[in-house]
Amino acid sequence: MKGLHRQRGVTGITMILIMALIAFFSLIAMRLFPVYLEHFKVSSHLESLAVEESTGKLSDNEIRKTLAKRFDIDDVENVRPEDIFIERPDRDTLIIAIEYEVRTPAFGNVDMVISFIDEVEVNP
Repeated sequence: MKGLHRQRGVTGITMILIMALIAFFSLIAMRLFPVYLEHFKVSSHLESLAVEESTGKLSDNEIRKTLAKRFDIDDVENVRPEDIFIERPDRDTLIIAIEYEVRTPAFGNVDMVISFIDEVEVNP
């Protein structure tokens, strides 16, 4: 048993696998970061619209136009006017919802699809 030496440390194959995993998750993070940054802009505009006092008095088209202008200024490309839903369940309540999905390429012919649903309630 005196001649038997134990190998310690990381082998070359293990090091390649670790580097491949790091590269894979870095690629996914780089592809998803802009999508989630854009979603943050969408949700912040929706929240800011909800706290404005004049929002309850606007028509549905005016709300859509206001959001479209804000999205245009912040370069939000994935939300279309038909993704904005406005509901008035009663006279004192206004619900604005944005439901959309983003498809971004991962690698090759593999895509990642991310769905977002944001909703705010406005009491006029």
